[in-house]
Amino acid sequence: MLFDTHAHLNDTQYNEDLEEVIERAENEGVTNMVIVGFDRPTIQRAMELVENYDFMYACVGWHPVDAIDMTDEDLTWIEELAAHPKVVALGEMGLDYHWDKSPKDIQQEVFRRQIRLAKKVKLPIVIHNREATADIVEILKEEGAEEVGGIMHCFSGSPEVAKECVKMNFYISLGGPVTFKNAKKPKEVAAEIPLEKLLIETDCPYLAPHPYRGKRNEPGYVKLVAEQIAEIKGLTLEEVAEATTQNAKKLFGIK
Repeated sequence: MLFDTHAHLNDTQYNEDLEEVIERAENEGVTNMVIVGFDRPTIQRAMELVENYDFMYACVGWHPVDAIDMTDEDLTWIEELAAHPKVVALGEMGLDYHWDKSPKDIQQEVFRRQIRLAKKVKLPIVIHNREATADIVEILKEEGAEEVGGIMHCFSGSPEVAKECVKMNFYISLGGPVTFKNAKKPKEVAAEIPLEKLLIETDCPYLAPHPYRGKRNEPGYVKLVAEQIAEIKGLTLEEVAEATTQNAKKLFGIK
C-alpha cells in the first residue's frame, strides 16, 4: 500500500508504454498516485488520466519557471478545475531561481496568487522550491498558507527548515534523492521529521532512486524511497507505507 504523491505520468516520456508502467507500479504495491500538471498541456493530460484511472488524482497549478506565461485566464481555468472531485491539490507552485526564464518578482506574484486561490477553494498546495528557500518560507508566512497547508515537494533543505515548514501545516515529501549515497540532508530529514509528517514521491520521470539514478523514473520505484526511510528510522517497509499513505489520504481528503 504505497502512495506516490507526485508523479508526472502526463509526461510525453510515457506515451509509448503507460500501461506497462502502471502495471509495474501495481505489482510493487502502489495503490494511489497524484498526477501533477503545471502548465496547459500537462494539466489537460493530468485531467484525462484521472478520468480514466480510479487510483489517480490530480494536482493542478502553474510552475514557477513558466510564471511569465501565466495569464488571468489560466488562473481562472485552474479555479474551475479545482471544483473537480478528483483534483486534490493546487500546484506545483513556488519559486525556482535556478532558471532565469521568469523574473523573480513575476514568480513571486504568481506564487502569491495561487496561494490565495488555494485558500479560496480550500485545497492544499504543493510547493516547488529550487534555490529559493528563504523567499518561499517568507511568502508562505505572509500569505497565511498555513490555513490550507500542503506539501514541500521533493524536499532538499535542512532538517531545521523542514521543521519550520511542519509548523506551518506542511508535510515533508521525500523522493529518489534520499536513496543517493551522498545525499546527506534528505537522510537527516528522514531521521528527524516524525513519520506522521512525511510523504513519499517519485517526481517521475525525474530523480530516479538508486540503483536507477540517471534513468527514467516511474511510480513503482517509490517503494525504494519507502524502504530507505524505513531503514533510516528503524521501521518496517509496511509501517512506512501505511503511515505515508494515511498521511496523504488525510491531506488530500481521500477516503
